Amino acid sequence: MIKINILKQTLVYTDDDDISRVYSISTAKNGPGEKINSECTPRGEHAIRAKIGDGCDANTVFVGRRPIREIYTPALREQFPDRDWILTRILWLSGLEPGKNRLGDVDTMRRYIYIHGCPDEDTMGVPGSHGCIKMKNVDVIELFDKVSIGAKVIIE
Repeated sequence: MIKINILKQTLVYTDDDDISRVYSISTAKNGPGEKINSECTPRGEHAIRAKIGDGCDANTVFVGRRPIREIYTPALREQFPDRDWILTRILWLSGLEPGKNRLGDVDTMRRYIYIHGCPDEDTMGVPGSHGCIKMKNVDVIELFDKVSIGAKVIIE
C-alpha cells in the first residue's frame, strides 16, 4: 500500500511483510483538490491503473505517457523551460470514490494524475507539481519495481 501525506510531502510504501519505506515527494503547488483543470493533487482512495516505462533509462522523457527519444538534461530544460517534465517511470492513478475522485469533473484518471520521476534538481519536500506526485528518479524506479497494478494509494 502507498500512503501520500500532502502536508508532510511524503510517500510511505508498505509491503506485504509490513516493511515500510519513506520517500520525500512533491505534490501540487496549488495544494489539494479534485476538480478537473485545478492543477491540485486529488485526495482519497486510489489505485494504480497502469505502470508505464518499465525498462526505460533513468531520465527518459515522457510526453502523453509515451517515451520520446529524449533523455532529460539541464540543457534540455533550458531549451524547453515551460515543459512539465515527466521522467523515468509513470504510475497512473485512478480514483476509487465516485463523486470524490472518480467520474464527472473530479476523475483522477481523466486528469492524468501520476506518480512520476522528475529532474534531479527539482526540490522534494515542498509542493511544486501541476497536480501529480513527483519523486526523484532513483526513488520512482525503486517504487515502480515494488508495486503492482491495482495497488491501493491513499492521498491525505
